Amino acid sequence: MSDTLESLRRKISGAGDLESVVRSMKALAAASVGQYERSMLALSDYFRTVEMGLAVCLRNRGKSIVEPDEQAQPATKTVNAIVFGSDQGLVGQFNDLVADLAIEVLDSLPGDTQIWAVGERIQARLTDAGHPPVGVFSVPAAVNSISRLVSQILVETQANHAHGEVDSLYLFHNRPLAGAAYEPVSQCLLPLDQTTSLKLAHFTWPTKNLPEVIGDKEQALRALVSEYLFVSLFKCCAESLASENTSRLAAMQRAEKNIDELVDDLNQTFRRLRQSSIDEELFDVISGYESLSKPASS
Repeated sequence: MSDTLESLRRKISGAGDLESVVRSMKALAAASVGQYERSMLALSDYFRTVEMGLAVCLRNRGKSIVEPDEQAQPATKTVNAIVFGSDQGLVGQFNDLVADLAIEVLDSLPGDTQIWAVGERIQARLTDAGHPPVGVFSVPAAVNSISRLVSQILVETQANHAHGEVDSLYLFHNRPLAGAAYEPVSQCLLPLDQTTSLKLAHFTWPTKNLPEVIGDKEQALRALVSEYLFVSLFKCCAESLASENTSRLAAMQRAEKNIDELVDDLNQTFRRLRQSSIDEELFDVISGYESLSKPASS
């Protein structure tokens, strides 16, 4: 009986230690969600500024930058895809959802597909599904590291584009929703889809004084498109990181609830066994007393 009680003591102690770890991870995830949400809010104004600049260039240019020039451009040979996932676990279905969406969309596109994964977990998920990435990037650990990741992605994709191997770039990531939820989304970043192009081309300027592009208009357009790519990738990465930590926060909350229930069950079992042990000891004492109290047989 004492070995069983000692075993329960160890289990209760271990559950308490695990609960402390879960609470620390939950607090860290909550803090991380806050910083990534603030970065997205701070980025929104700059992103709108870049869109306004593109709108001016498109209006002055007189045609959409997504209209293909069949004589000047070769047919698409390879589709580039960036899939944002996680390096760590304890995120529920975070990687599964975005991987399923990426596979569904890419399988419907013509031509060869070249995938880069952001995160070791999503790399493993895509490889198991028969879509092994050609490269993998580490997930940024903080907001300050996102710019470095975006620069690496642009270097990889632009190198292939310079060789005439890539004409399109797709992004897949999870986007946070209200109520501690998220959803997988996709975006065709290059060439700009028709919806984005029409929105920019018909952008309503906030004042009556319409701006004009000074200098080389094509050079200004290329610079703005480059900045649009950078900001879009930064935004996708920040949204993915916010969703990852939201998923981890929800997982830690479920784990904390399960640990509390487990500790309650262990404590009830411990009290029941301890009471049973005390009852047995009292029964032995009473039985011994009654045996000693009986008169000796003649």
